[in-house]
Amino acid sequence: MVTQSDFLILREFPSGEIEAKWREFLKDVECPGHFNAPEYFLEPYWDGKRPFAILAMHQDKVVGALTGLHEGEETVSGLQSRPQICLAKSADPATAVDALARGLLAEAGDSKLITLYTWKWTPLDSLKKYRFRRREMEGCVVLDCTLGAEALFKQFSKTRRYNIRLAMREGVEVFQATTQEEFRTYYNIYLGWCQRKKITPFPYEMEEKAFFATRNNRRLFLARSSGKIIAGSIIRFFPGGLSEYARNNSLPEFLRLNPNDLIQWRAIEWLCQEGIRRHSMGGAHAFLQKFGGAMTPIYRYRLDRTLLRRHDLREALSDRGRATLKKLPAPVEKAARKFMGA
Repeated sequence: MVTQSDFLILREFPSGEIEAKWREFLKDVECPGHFNAPEYFLEPYWDGKRPFAILAMHQDKVVGALTGLHEGEETVSGLQSRPQICLAKSADPATAVDALARGLLAEAGDSKLITLYTWKWTPLDSLKKYRFRRREMEGCVVLDCTLGAEALFKQFSKTRRYNIRLAMREGVEVFQATTQEEFRTYYNIYLGWCQRKKITPFPYEMEEKAFFATRNNRRLFLARSSGKIIAGSIIRFFPGGLSEYARNNSLPEFLRLNPNDLIQWRAIEWLCQEGIRRHSMGGAHAFLQKFGGAMTPIYRYRLDRTLLRRHDLREALSDRGRATLKKLPAPVEKAARKFMGA
């Protein structure tokens, strides 16, 4: 039976007392991530998106936390590759989720769409009470770092292990960025990557602030060959909890040296040494699957308040169309997908 709990809505970095309670709560979470912590408000990426946090309170203790943003007509917590909700292990989950739901609805106001994502290990089934619909997403490759680095290495595909050893033989080195000059060099690699992908890059000032303002929760691993920095990967984490592969950029002319494979391996070694429990690869595509681990589902809970629930309707029609395509003979299905750009 769900008993009533209070909730607290925050829209900026909390005061000392609330911050202390929030941090104490994170010690009781199965696998907290960086965006579950007060440092969420130190991120520079949320300008104009009105970031918020909902804390579920029970007997003056925090028992649940959810962070999110306002994106136009949608109020959203997380991404389909990055949930931003966690619950205390010692709390009744239904009680905590109920408080978070009421807080989210209060913060959302008249938003037409309310969306949140959660890991498989943090079910939110009591959201059905508030008419949220659940959908299982593709999820992410997640590594169990408690197994240790060597055990994880054995889970890598044969090709991945070969590439890592080849990078070592070619003299590629991996180290953590510590200086502004090293970060600037990486940023220039990132700029080149954005140009090739036709993506608008974040300004240098924003990237620099994100990196140096959250140094306790971010690391930039750089690959170097013959003294030249050729690739970099950013890892976002909460100490003793969850780490996330956040970004990778490299110089195309050095890909033959497999720097990205080696960067990931050295990062995983470091994460295991630091006591990180789980490492999310941030996606499920082929490059990531070759690092072993387990495909871990992510659930989306969504409340569609639009007229005739147009988002749910559009998605249902799309699902039906894909199901119909799969029933066609392979050549016909391929031609149909090409025609529709699917």
